[in-house]
Amino acid sequence: MPRAILCVLDSFGIGGAADAERFGDAGSDTLGHIAEACAAGRGDREGLRSGLLSVPNMDRLGLGRASVLSNGKAAPGLDFDGEPLGIWGCAAEVSNGKDTPSGHWEIAGVPVRFDWGYFPETVPTFPSELIAKVLEQSDIPGILGDKHASGTVIIEELGEEHLRTGKPIFYTSADSVIQIAAHEEHFGLERLYALCEVVRGIADPYNIGRVIARPFVGTSAKDFTRTPNRRDYSVLPPEPTLLDRAEKAGRQVIGVGKISDIFAHQGVTKVLKGAGNDDLFDKTLEAMDLAGDGDMVFSNFIDFDSLFGHRRDVAGYAAALEHFDRRLPEMLEKLKEGDLLILTADHGCDPTWKGTDHTREHVPVIGVGPGIAPMAIGLRDTYADIGESIADHLGLASGPHGVSFL
Repeated sequence: MPRAILCVLDSFGIGGAADAERFGDAGSDTLGHIAEACAAGRGDREGLRSGLLSVPNMDRLGLGRASVLSNGKAAPGLDFDGEPLGIWGCAAEVSNGKDTPSGHWEIAGVPVRFDWGYFPETVPTFPSELIAKVLEQSDIPGILGDKHASGTVIIEELGEEHLRTGKPIFYTSADSVIQIAAHEEHFGLERLYALCEVVRGIADPYNIGRVIARPFVGTSAKDFTRTPNRRDYSVLPPEPTLLDRAEKAGRQVIGVGKISDIFAHQGVTKVLKGAGNDDLFDKTLEAMDLAGDGDMVFSNFIDFDSLFGHRRDVAGYAAALEHFDRRLPEMLEKLKEGDLLILTADHGCDPTWKGTDHTREHVPVIGVGPGIAPMAIGLRDTYADIGESIADHLGLASGPHGVSFL
């Protein structure tokens, strides 16, 4: 029985979304703009990388062709001139938002048609009655932050005050999220998790998608570092997802990285965590070793988004793509006859774009597997086609929102 390996390169959009203007993102193109910056020397960084963007393994599978299909422009450096060796195309998002849960849920066959709640770009950003309930129902002496911020920046800014006062750092972003940062040792990891559970219940009436625990360690602003013990407290998807269908059919669903958190720990039968893309790649290889006939591996590679997209780090994003591409043959070598590997993304996060938010873009859909014939699948109307194709491949019941391209 075949297996499926689904890898989300978090935020790796390829531009071209017809509704991008509605989100203020008309013209955004994560892959294209990174490639153009590299070609112009703006993606160079001494000791890290230089020159044209080089992702030959993904290019041979059809990434360059998918980019042209999406936005009509060739990405510099992606110039494989033969017929692609994989399944290739792109997909548009129909969910109302451009956030992580919406993208992942839609990939898993359930588009998000409702509107999430968000917080205004004001200081303070959180409603006073929300914070009052948090203080009433927890043992914290108060909060710090209370604004839109980058997680690493706000920890550097307020981490020392947090250590002095014991007040956790509350912040948000353009996503539907409340993030809570606290020192893993001084504040306590389990105490942080318990606080997030309290806030999750308080946030429900505001229709907030996620409450995220952001533990960190270190002694001062110079060495504060976030740990891999992040935990997301998400609401449940509104309908059964591909993961639920697989679990119901008795299949093993191995979630790598933050997948289980995104799906509120529903439909995932085994969790493998990792700290950064390299570790997550290793954990994906481990998951492939653990996966049996008919099983599914679902991995998220977070660094593209959190370390490079949101921080608008073109050189870092380019280097991360190149490193992933260099390691891709390790994954390909583990594929068994009949296996299907799909590489895709959940939204864009163009590091050349204004602000620090995600960007509304098409995502690449690149597939490959021993015995699976290469083919062009065109522009898919919804990310849900990815999930339905995997369901088709695994012999699972189909869902109502997408169409298999297999």
